Amino acid sequence: MTAGSIQFNRRSLLAGASARIGALSMGALALRPGAAFAAGQTVTLADIGVGDPGDWSDYTKATGNKVNVAAIGNGPSAVLNQLLAGGGQQTYDIINIVGGMQKPLVENKLILPIDVSKLKNWQSNTYISSYLKPGSKGFDFIGYDGKVYGVPTVLQGDAFAYLPEKTGGTLDSYAALFDPKFKGYVAIEDNYTSAGQKTALYMKSAGLADIKDPADMTPDEITKVVDFLIQKKKEGQFRVVWSSFEQAVNLLVNQEVYVMDCWEPMVFAAKAKGINAVYAQPKEGYLLWAMAAYLVAGDRSPEKIEASYQLLDYMLSPEYGAVITSMRGYMTNPGAPAYAAKSSKFDKATAQKVAEIDAGVKKKFESGGTWQARWPTNIETYEEQWQRFKAA
Repeated sequence: MTAGSIQFNRRSLLAGASARIGALSMGALALRPGAAFAAGQTVTLADIGVGDPGDWSDYTKATGNKVNVAAIGNGPSAVLNQLLAGGGQQTYDIINIVGGMQKPLVENKLILPIDVSKLKNWQSNTYISSYLKPGSKGFDFIGYDGKVYGVPTVLQGDAFAYLPEKTGGTLDSYAALFDPKFKGYVAIEDNYTSAGQKTALYMKSAGLADIKDPADMTPDEITKVVDFLIQKKKEGQFRVVWSSFEQAVNLLVNQEVYVMDCWEPMVFAAKAKGINAVYAQPKEGYLLWAMAAYLVAGDRSPEKIEASYQLLDYMLSPEYGAVITSMRGYMTNPGAPAYAAKSSKFDKATAQKVAEIDAGVKKKFESGGTWQARWPTNIETYEEQWQRFKAA
């Protein structure tokens, strides 16, 4: 899962964000997971579509609380507009989206800092301490100004897919997206935070452009990337610039494209329909990212905040993680594979699948790459240049 294209002017949006509800201080609250103190609450979780396991009974049994899932867009503009003008701040208790949006959310007083001492599963999650520790690029997906604001629910590294029978063998470089021999049989996502950044990663690695940081390019750097993409577009390299999960899966299933910039769950979906699609292991590295669950700021009771913390802790649990890994193909937490192996909820094949996915994503993080940009410094230039690409 990656961020959608941002269709807005940041200055005008932030300037118009005048009416906000103050954040409730949580320093005096003590979380007691499963305690009756918060029983009977309903926590509204706004999710982008991949964090809902469909069955929240384990959380309900442990806490006496329920979960109400609401849909929310993943594009930064959609998230901000929903919270600022769409009533989301009054409606949602937690938003679970691709992380990295702390800056605008914090500056607009839309989310609360996380007290990690209230999350017992945080302490045992070595993925957090390994990949999202303070001072690292990963921390930028959950933290801001030294404070933690997001609870990482899934981690993933994106690359591209290909059909080996059509490409003639293994592909291991983003260069495949631009290789003339696949002209007309390539698709990329309508998204500069994915396709644009992968292109920058390739151009930097291949020496085609002097790019210091593919995750936070200067106006000149993003212009060079878009110039390159426009050249390839005019040459007929891209069959289509896709914009939905279903569209991308169909491109693979119908074999309309042989190489595609996409998310790994799309490969799982294509395989389920009998297509031998492969997710590449690019030598340039992966586009790394993490989903983050944020506590929405607002006038909420101590009971509701405790129930929200209990839900965040459950979303860090092995049982939740195992279900999401098996459903979505994402790495969640270190305890998920062992839980799947011993739980009666999973058959042997599914438990093995969870273990393989966990190990596979872990290798991606070890291989490295670049963290996805959700709120780059020059975001307005990114948007302007991507529109230029689409219009070319």
